[in-house]
Amino acid sequence: MAKLILFLGLVALTCSLAIAFEPSPLQDFCVADTGSSARVNGLVCKDPKLAQADDFFFSGLHVTGNTSNPVGSKVTPVTAAQIAGLNTLGISIVRLDYAPWGINPPHTHPRATEILTVLEGSLHVGFVTSNPDNRLITKVLQKGDVFVFPVGLVHFQRNVGYGNAVAIAALSSQNPGVITIANAVFGSNPPIAAEVLTKAFQVDKSVVDWVRSKF
Repeated sequence: MAKLILFLGLVALTCSLAIAFEPSPLQDFCVADTGSSARVNGLVCKDPKLAQADDFFFSGLHVTGNTSNPVGSKVTPVTAAQIAGLNTLGISIVRLDYAPWGINPPHTHPRATEILTVLEGSLHVGFVTSNPDNRLITKVLQKGDVFVFPVGLVHFQRNVGYGNAVAIAALSSQNPGVITIANAVFGSNPPIAAEVLTKAFQVDKSVVDWVRSKF
């Protein structure tokens, strides 16, 4: 009986893992038909006979991102929104540029694991494990180093060098999504009730209002 329960538990776990990620494609490719008004979990395919090389092409990752903003970083995404041929293939890529001491603020990708490679500079990176431990796992990366951020976990990068830094990251979804923690909490529309935030952060309402004003 115990072996049967263990077996059923493993089956359930396997099934739950299987449905947690994007399904495998059932054809060679599914170029997104951006003109379709149909709503599906992904993008509708256009006739594969109409596919062209440009459907699988993007040019621009050689261009330095503009980091003249409050956080000092710029993310240049290449998802299914930029390459229609990525639709259903379960992968995307981004270029990240950092000004000296610039950051990619704490955020999550609800649908993707991220693997980051440093091309130039030095980055202090890290992610936080889920409740209840909330353990910070962190490391300083140099040119050529690679680091993985597990799906859904809060993570960040910070340029700790005196020059610009550049990284390339691959993500395990055609549309990984991004939730920037500060923006989501203090810049939601409509705003989260101040009473919720004062209790959550254990601060006075004036502090919440001041932080909110930045977003």
